[in-house]
Amino acid sequence: MSDEVGVTAGAFARLAQELHGEHGVTETVEAVVRFALQVIGCESAGVLLTGSNRSLWTVTVTDPMIELVDQLQLASGTGPAFSIVAKGHDSLVVADSLAEKRWAAWSTGIAELGLRSALVVGLGRPGAMLGVLQLFDLGPYAFGPEDQRIASVLARHASIAVASALREASLWREAADRKQLGQAQGILMERFGIDAPRAAEILRLYSDENHVQLRDVAHQLSRRRRTPESRGGTVA
Repeated sequence: MSDEVGVTAGAFARLAQELHGEHGVTETVEAVVRFALQVIGCESAGVLLTGSNRSLWTVTVTDPMIELVDQLQLASGTGPAFSIVAKGHDSLVVADSLAEKRWAAWSTGIAELGLRSALVVGLGRPGAMLGVLQLFDLGPYAFGPEDQRIASVLARHASIAVASALREASLWREAADRKQLGQAQGILMERFGIDAPRAAEILRLYSDENHVQLRDVAHQLSRRRRTPESRGGTVA
């Protein structure tokens, strides 16, 4: 398919420039899937990113049908995306979903949705997968070697941009958490006439005893002037 599009180094240079201008995770992957549709000419695309314990979550799709595809994969816990994340494959191709035997439940499901071909490419590197880029087409045998090569180049660009966006998002969350923790400490200091270390200790004890994350305790206290419900009542 991609031979007709005429992908050039200039096209990837423009992509790199566009990705450099994107800041949020969602905005970054949306730029990636738009480019994938343009240069490979497939029917639809989507991105899944990894969470804790190699779990996956849908970030963006170009067609609502791909959300159903993701649900099939997430519900069964098997499929090309899981195989890439778990085993570190660079890419996996489903030539014809009607004949695919590796992930029977998933391939049967996408065939029923009318999707016959898939190309799934890892974002990241073996042992440190950030997620996968998924490309789909209505016809069988839609993705040839050239499409796989271009998708791999695209994945390398996307991996750098997504990793940067995730780091930035993490830094913003950490900054917001620190700000709220400071606000929560201030509330306890004012209310009980205690110093900052004692206020921090109270928050940590509440978090540990009630199995509530510290940032959630700080959020509740700074926003509502009270902590989440607990077995022993509230801190304030």
